[in-house]
Amino acid sequence: MTPLTAPGLPEDAIRARARDGAAAVFPPLDSYGTAVFGAAPAPAGDEIDALRLVPPVFMPGRLATLIDLGREPLYSDVRLDTDLGGFTAPLPVYVSALGSTRVAGTSLALSRQAGRLGIPMVIGENVAPMNGFRAGGDDHRKGLLERIQAYCEELPDGVGGVCVQQSTEDADSEVWNHVYSDPAVTGLLASGRLGFELKVGQGAKPGLGGLTMISEAVASDLAGQYAVERLGPGASSILRCASPGTFTDEIFRRQIQLMRNNYPRARCWVKLFPGRDAGHAAAVAWDAGAHAVAVDGAEGGTGWAPTGFLGHVGLPLAEALRRVDPAGRTLLASGRVWEGMRAVKLLALGARAVGLGRAALIAADEDPEHGLERLLDAMALELRMAVSALGRYTARETGPEDLWEPRS
Repeated sequence: MTPLTAPGLPEDAIRARARDGAAAVFPPLDSYGTAVFGAAPAPAGDEIDALRLVPPVFMPGRLATLIDLGREPLYSDVRLDTDLGGFTAPLPVYVSALGSTRVAGTSLALSRQAGRLGIPMVIGENVAPMNGFRAGGDDHRKGLLERIQAYCEELPDGVGGVCVQQSTEDADSEVWNHVYSDPAVTGLLASGRLGFELKVGQGAKPGLGGLTMISEAVASDLAGQYAVERLGPGASSILRCASPGTFTDEIFRRQIQLMRNNYPRARCWVKLFPGRDAGHAAAVAWDAGAHAVAVDGAEGGTGWAPTGFLGHVGLPLAEALRRVDPAGRTLLASGRVWEGMRAVKLLALGARAVGLGRAALIAADEDPEHGLERLLDAMALELRMAVSALGRYTARETGPEDLWEPRS
């Protein structure tokens, strides 16, 4: 089988963490005692990569923790558990929406590992219309409930949760209605660990709906439900186009209110693309009753998108977050997250938790049994070390004062 690739991410480093866990946070062990290390010139990256974490010399928070513990605090004393969007998680991390593309549906390994870890997981749009509600029937098409059941089979008590995303085509298929009433999710519903996510868009292709390449046989089945377009001179390249949906302030507000009214026991999440009015949209969502708003930066990944969109459309994640004022509400952020330093920077910019998308897929591809777990072991170690270095002892205490932006 051809290994999964993720252009734009440090794939080798992600795979190393999926194999070696927290040990991969450090230089290779065989270099210990024979090499000395210092900062290297920063490789080209985005604005978040350019930010630096800046610990203060004087740390009253460390003193308070010292008094509380009766000893000098260590990085291992940092608490990473948090509440996000109505769920509880052992880390400020969730698995971002993975939809109906072949990349996202090749295995249930990711669902099982996320469940075992107790981190929330979002099931992306169009899974039920494309792959089936209960079972997809082959290795590449896992049905919506199959993913939920695999997650729940591993899930410890009291943590985690599943959020089911819905797009226009999902709404036509009444996906939320089916999920909300299905016996397979009774346990999640009873424990407050079921959520629904209204998808407004995604970072990699703002303003567009989901795009998937399909076969001729599948195209004939979907032509009445999706827009289908043949690309190029031949008929072998067939593009399935989902609707992005139409939103105004009033439509958006009403949809969230309907979610809260129709599914009162489910958590309400909203996913925004990095639009220029992301701050206003987030405020509308929270005011209408959303438990969490996720902002997907232009650096966010996707299974399939026009290459021009990847480099030219949407706000960078750092700028999108600057335009959003969570004011104590749950803001989630995603876009090229794969290690703890980037995660801490996003927390300092106002996020409650960060989403793993492509990195989670790569980790599970490297090791279907434990790859995501090891990747998050490495991230947790970095998170604790970085937060402790800032004189904080919970991840939620970080703030913009912990960041330095290089002068242009």
